[in-house]
Amino acid sequence: MSVDIQTVKRVAHLARVRVTDDEAKSFQSEINAILGFVDQLNEVDVSGVETMTSVLPMAMRKRADAITDGAKAEAVVANAPATEDNFFLVPKVVE
Repeated sequence: MSVDIQTVKRVAHLARVRVTDDEAKSFQSEINAILGFVDQLNEVDVSGVETMTSVLPMAMRKRADAITDGAKAEAVVANAPATEDNFFLVPKVVE
């Protein structure tokens, strides 16, 4: 896959980055080098390779899957400007 100057300028525009024509040519070569490397990675046969979450073998730390009511309603609304019975009060916006 190859990227042309117009694509580089469009990506820069979408990213809200101003680039000159010389910078666009430089970015074009850099992006094409990156895409070439990604193409090389796609050629690697990874069938039979186990998916891993870390390079070091470790067990995932998990919390107990217990149902609770939370019991934090007062803490949740503590900084709200207006509350009533642990609910947020907001001004009416539609008449």
